[in-house]
Amino acid sequence: MRILLVEDDYQIARQVETALGRSGYIVDIARDGEEGQFLGETEPYDAVILDLGLPMIDGLTILRNWRQAGHVMPVLILTARTTWRDTVTGLREGADDYLKKPFELEELLARIEALIRRSSGHANPLLSCGTLELDTGSSRASYNNLPVELTALEFRTLSYLMHHQGQVVSKTELTEHIYGQDFDRDSNVIEVLINRLRKKFSSRIIKTRRGLGYQLTVPDDES
Repeated sequence: MRILLVEDDYQIARQVETALGRSGYIVDIARDGEEGQFLGETEPYDAVILDLGLPMIDGLTILRNWRQAGHVMPVLILTARTTWRDTVTGLREGADDYLKKPFELEELLARIEALIRRSSGHANPLLSCGTLELDTGSSRASYNNLPVELTALEFRTLSYLMHHQGQVVSKTELTEHIYGQDFDRDSNVIEVLINRLRKKFSSRIIKTRRGLGYQLTVPDDES
């Protein structure tokens, strides 16, 4: 899963990036509102963490512009402002959640995890597809009740497919959501990752839809 962090405070940005990275997320950072708005308009993100007090363009203006342009990614607002009116204004401009500074990183992680789950139609942190299970809280996977070790890229690939279970996901879409902005994205790597996951779980759980992409489904004998 790929996150955009728009935050001009270097220390906060570094701490949040580290925490998200340890939880398996890819993080792109924008240091001012202009860059943040541009990235949100041009790159596909699974969620955005948006500070309100930004140079160049303030957070509420960015959020308003995104929503008016039809960008629907979930947005968690960070702010040092303390009045309830600021919270109400942010939510009415299209924010999905609000977190006041200072905050605990564990709470931020839980809120981001919940936003991403809800945006893909999942309420439970334990995602399942037949006997394949992925705990989004602990970043652990299991198959037939046995734990399965995954590399960081394998986890991100499986997580995206699990969040979009039943949908056909193209190579391009997967590539955009498991690599960061500055990474040399090679769609051929996706085939390798899919084959690794099939070996670790089941060759029948990830179907290839020729010319379209991949689809995570429950095998017939597990449904």
